[in-house]
Amino acid sequence: MAKILLEMKNITKTFPGVKALDNVNFQVEEGEIHALVGENGAGKSTLMNVLSGIYPYGSYEGDIVYNGEVCKFNNIKDSEKKGIVIIHQELALVPEMSIGENMFLGNERGSKARINWAETYSEADKYLKMVGLTESSKTPIKALGTGKQQLVEIAKALAKHAKLLILDEPTSSLNETDSKALLDLMLEFKKQGMTMIIITHKLNEVSYVADNITVLRDGGTVETINAQGVTISEDRIIKGMVGREITDRFPGRPDVQIGDIKMEVKNWNVFHPLYPERKVVDDVSLYIRKGEVVGLYGLMGAGRTELAMSIFGQSYGIGISGELRLDGQTVTLKKSTSDAIKHKIAYVTEDRKGNGLVLSQSIKVNTSLANLDSISSRGVIDKDKEYAVAEEYRKKLKTKCPTVEQNVGNLSGGNQQKVLLAKWLFADPDILMLDEPTRGIDVGAKYEIYTIINDMVREGKSVLMISSELPEVLGMSDRIYIMNEGRIVGEMKSEDATQENIMAAIINSGKEASA
Repeated sequence: MAKILLEMKNITKTFPGVKALDNVNFQVEEGEIHALVGENGAGKSTLMNVLSGIYPYGSYEGDIVYNGEVCKFNNIKDSEKKGIVIIHQELALVPEMSIGENMFLGNERGSKARINWAETYSEADKYLKMVGLTESSKTPIKALGTGKQQLVEIAKALAKHAKLLILDEPTSSLNETDSKALLDLMLEFKKQGMTMIIITHKLNEVSYVADNITVLRDGGTVETINAQGVTISEDRIIKGMVGREITDRFPGRPDVQIGDIKMEVKNWNVFHPLYPERKVVDDVSLYIRKGEVVGLYGLMGAGRTELAMSIFGQSYGIGISGELRLDGQTVTLKKSTSDAIKHKIAYVTEDRKGNGLVLSQSIKVNTSLANLDSISSRGVIDKDKEYAVAEEYRKKLKTKCPTVEQNVGNLSGGNQQKVLLAKWLFADPDILMLDEPTRGIDVGAKYEIYTIINDMVREGKSVLMISSELPEVLGMSDRIYIMNEGRIVGEMKSEDATQENIMAAIINSGKEASA
């Protein structure tokens, strides 16, 4: 019988107005990969924050027994001393600093008076090799793609002599190739005796790596499924997560009369703001019709986000050129997002926590941010109107919260995404560019977001949906553009599109570029 490395007993954690964890029990065997799954708000990240000392002893009820010892962690340093290391969904790296500096930040090599840089970089290179990175540890973080930055985070954890590694949504920002490489690395670490807990909404990843699967729902433990030597279907996991069968992942395309071209971009070019010689959007042309959902798919670094942000008031890039047409008329947007909003264009960022929402402010405040004029008189906000608007969108989008006065930072990822959508819907745009609208949220919340998108096009709005998830693009789009290395390399109607021919367009474009 395998040794129980970790046991969390009767863990209860309460926030103002919300019981996030209710008598949760959780066991992890030594040397296994244990998946922790559940809908947004189920309590997964909260449970791991309790384990890692982010929520200190005394702020929760229950016991943590690790390696046979009852632990009372007061901070993250306490848990790391025991070899428990957590890697959060949002990478904690400083872009301007080198890999080596990041890896030992707060854990410096040398004396109190002086850092030993030779030891820092030689140690960093050793751990980089363990995760398969060939870059020098003196390389700046900003020079790395997201996939490699994720590997730096793992190397950083190994440098802390991790015995129990917690990975919270480790592949949420990675393409399929990088995700598979990371999962294979986890399996290699398991062979070497490391114990891991993975939180992910990508259920195919759970089936691929997990030995056991614990399901949380509404802050409580539902079940633990033994997955050793057997394949657990995604439908089986989903049923545990949501408490019911979900037969369709997508609501189906609505019966909408697609109208005239609403927005058209012609010969659009954008250069990198830090590396002016690097063209990130290369002669792109595309259009969106009224009442249409257009998917924009590409691998990481294809230039999709850069394209959308450059259209949205030139909020990204330099040397922007090309033509933007709205309702058949050429328009020139000033270099400001407010000008884009005046032209009825909205951009829902993929980075809801960093750029989309003010986490320290309430749902009420966040909902009205993009359209303050409509709830103000002579520059003074009408608080009653502000509350009424937030309450209207809370009901419309089915946002789960005790009150719209609650801080957005206390909401689950799926509910934060709904607040972000509410913010832009209240701005009443005609064109919405949705960048990874379901990243890091569960299957139930995804379905609700898809339904909202369908409601948008029923109202005659035009949607450009950027997504790294091929099934999502295929399930939600009327037409699909494929982007690679800054260029549009294919366009397909939904009925003609498959995963195979979309990937073939990307691969063939790469061959043409290198020929």
